[in-house]
Amino acid sequence: MQITDIFTQLWPSLVWPLIRLLCFISVGLLVATFIESLNWTNKIALLARPLIRFGNLSETAGASFSMALFSGVAANTMLSEAYDKKTIFKKELILSNLFNSLPTYFLHLPTVFVITAPLIKGAAFIYVGITFGAAILRTVSIVILSRFLLPEVVTPVAEQSNESLQDNKGIDWKKALKKSWKRFKKRIRKITKFTVPIYVLVFIMHRIGFFDVLESGMAEYLSFLPWLSPQSMGIITLHIAAEFTAGLAVAGAFLQEGTMEYREVILALLVGNVLSSPIRAIRHQFPYYAGIFSPKTAVELIIYNQVFRVGSLIFMGVIYYLVTI
Repeated sequence: MQITDIFTQLWPSLVWPLIRLLCFISVGLLVATFIESLNWTNKIALLARPLIRFGNLSETAGASFSMALFSGVAANTMLSEAYDKKTIFKKELILSNLFNSLPTYFLHLPTVFVITAPLIKGAAFIYVGITFGAAILRTVSIVILSRFLLPEVVTPVAEQSNESLQDNKGIDWKKALKKSWKRFKKRIRKITKFTVPIYVLVFIMHRIGFFDVLESGMAEYLSFLPWLSPQSMGIITLHIAAEFTAGLAVAGAFLQEGTMEYREVILALLVGNVLSSPIRAIRHQFPYYAGIFSPKTAVELIIYNQVFRVGSLIFMGVIYYLVTI
């Protein structure tokens, strides 16, 4: 097999997705460094200011929360930059990253709804509502935890007056661009150094069937959920072993035939969501997290994210199960 043939085969499954990922990271990094260079962190934090004040979080956390509505990469890059410069410490980094659950959910909400609504009809509103409630629960929980775990943030009067003076002076766009470009070049080298090999490793693990073995193993051991119907098992298995849309398509078919009700479909999708989350995090989230943060920090953040995500989904699922008995 010639090199061109190998490249042609790898282009759609490895090369192009990796280039696209690096482009998204680069854009997010440029935006984050440019905002930092302009000292706009406190301005874009206005959206989340009541929450960050109650939770004793910094302006960086608020700015990251606001940016997460548009770009998760830019939001995480802000946190990584602040952590590297020691303006926030590990505890606040973890809490700030978890704090972004709600805007991150909003970022993906249109896609999720557009996929679910045509396939499972009215059940889509309930399913999306439950996952939305779980995202709100995570953010509120983090704000409350932060209030007790972080010291109160006090902005010195001198710092406030300096910000006012900078506003009156105007913006030096050329200087900000030069500064952000310099920092971008330094950061993108580090990000590429970690992201590319990890992405390739995950790709190889996927090709040799490592994730398939994990997923099929998880799908086989569902006997601990005796309240699920045989049809539900099929939805969950496809949700884990294939993709979210595969489970939705089967659920839609069962609803159309009348062999399953809304309640059964929603519970099956929630169980599939919970069981598939850790593997999908390793496959999709870890490569870019390890580039923005250090690999060790990336693993810690993903673990905390998954614990809170799975916990909130289980909590909301149990409430729905009990209410609809």
